[in-house]
Amino acid sequence: MQPSAANGKFRCDATLERELRARGFHAVAGVDEVGRGALFGPVFAGAVILCEDRPVRGLNDSKLLDPDRREVLAERIRERAVSWAIAAVDSATIDHINIYQASRVAMRIAVSRLNPPPDFLLIDAVPLDYPLPQRPLIKGDMRCHAIAAASIIAKVHRDACMRVWDTIFPAFGLASHKGYATPEHQHALEQHGPTPLHRLSFEPVRAHSRFPVDYDPQMDLFALCEPAGVA
Repeated sequence: MQPSAANGKFRCDATLERELRARGFHAVAGVDEVGRGALFGPVFAGAVILCEDRPVRGLNDSKLLDPDRREVLAERIRERAVSWAIAAVDSATIDHINIYQASRVAMRIAVSRLNPPPDFLLIDAVPLDYPLPQRPLIKGDMRCHAIAAASIIAKVHRDACMRVWDTIFPAFGLASHKGYATPEHQHALEQHGPTPLHRLSFEPVRAHSRFPVDYDPQMDLFALCEPAGVA
């Protein structure tokens, strides 16, 4: 299976899903995580089996879509998909096992919640310890409809959670920056210190913690993997 590209750039389409169906797979799931690089809150993951007979137009990497468009597409995905699921792994677990492993755990949980279940996984970037044939794809959310759909529903769900947490921790501006390391967020950490939901093993959260935290270079653990061959 070859990636779809135009002028050296990926094009998001359903080519991989169609090729897998032609090979006999009937429930191809896309899997992706969101919030990996944030300083606050859980890492979320989505898993989606799209319906071949009820396509959703306009799917693409959730980061490339404006918020209103993501909301519309997320609703259509939830309405038309064969099955979809979302999972999250909390910040304390991220600090304990590292962001790479926590992201993989969230994705595995999301896949396990799909009903009906998948028979093949298309995953953004990383392989999963899961007993199904699978293919990790570099920039999968930019080249595969199923992975893009997973990224969209996970991103919309995470953003909604951030708006709720903004009401609980109003000094941090979570509704605007969604927990990422913006100047506003870093200034709030300097002024108030981290909340119980911040990732204490991440800089600059660790630098402003009121308690000592062992150094753990979290972001170094998420180097992109080379895509594995098709099982």
